[in-house]
Amino acid sequence: MKRIFKRTLKWVIILGIIAAAGYILYSKVLKKEPEVVMEPPQVISFPVTQEPMTSTVQVKGKSKYQEETLVYAPFASKVTAWKVENGGQVKKGDVLFTLDQSTLKNEIATTEATIHKAKLEGELNTFVSQQDEDAAVPAGTEAERLKALAAQETARLNDELNQVNADIQEKELTDKRAKLNSAVYHAPATGIFLYDSSSETGERPQMVTDNQYIGKIVDLSKLEFIALVGEQDIFRIKPGMKVQVKMTAMKDLILKGVVKKVSKFATTTTGQNTAGQVPQFEVVISLQPDEHLIGGLSLSGDIETLRKDKTTVVSSIAVIHEGNQAFVMLDKGKGQYERKEIKIGMETSEKTEVLSGLKPGDTVVLQ
Repeated sequence: MKRIFKRTLKWVIILGIIAAAGYILYSKVLKKEPEVVMEPPQVISFPVTQEPMTSTVQVKGKSKYQEETLVYAPFASKVTAWKVENGGQVKKGDVLFTLDQSTLKNEIATTEATIHKAKLEGELNTFVSQQDEDAAVPAGTEAERLKALAAQETARLNDELNQVNADIQEKELTDKRAKLNSAVYHAPATGIFLYDSSSETGERPQMVTDNQYIGKIVDLSKLEFIALVGEQDIFRIKPGMKVQVKMTAMKDLILKGVVKKVSKFATTTTGQNTAGQVPQFEVVISLQPDEHLIGGLSLSGDIETLRKDKTTVVSSIAVIHEGNQAFVMLDKGKGQYERKEIKIGMETSEKTEVLSGLKPGDTVVLQ
């Protein structure tokens, strides 16, 4: 009985293996897979147009007030009165502040007295010398004559020295009188007055030193864009070039500017990813007035270095370069395309000027 069971189990296993092998053979060989329909490759078309084309240099920097008139204290003194607030509007000639004049007036009086005294002493010495010359008896010996000549030369040199001292004192007196006239300090320009922001107290000073920086008057209606440009672009930029300017804080606002000045001297800044110093050149761009524009804003601009009003243009993506040659795939219609060599001019990241090989109205493709 056991022998019959083992023999039956053996045949069941063999038949199972044969069935599995047959199924695999049918699935892999005899059963046909459904055919995959291959779609034709997509073709992207680009029209050839005639339009203006420009070459630009991108720059970044900050806005700055074009006219800033610095205000300095004319002499050391106590401030007796302030006539302007921080951020206040002033006109040229308005009184900004008044300084105490008492100390300076005393110095002027002392200098005037010193000059007058020296003048009287000089006149007295001249009179005495004249009297001595008139009463003097001609010296008989050579030594006496030499002594007399030495006395005369000494008197002449003393007169010259006194005159030099007098001139110095006169100049000091003139300077002090000029300072006294500026004790009531008038605004040298029209604009907004701003106090010195680096002041320790942050308040208007009540005592000032000689030539101390007080603040500045800025004209809010005139601003400029100070940008830095690398050495690879500096020779492409010239005064008078147009600039499209954007504000970092207001990306949708586009301002117009004009290159005013290009520096001929480099400033050096430390490169972030390179060792050593990277030369940068300052470019000054004048800006049109705008209510949103103030000093110290971050700006970016596109300087138009070259412009062609009528050019044959194609998308730069469609232009294929092989060495010094450039070509495109010209759409001939009905799904037919022709490789067409072209001669190119200006190139930007978006557009390429076609000098020959294509005409406006043609279509090129990218397969």
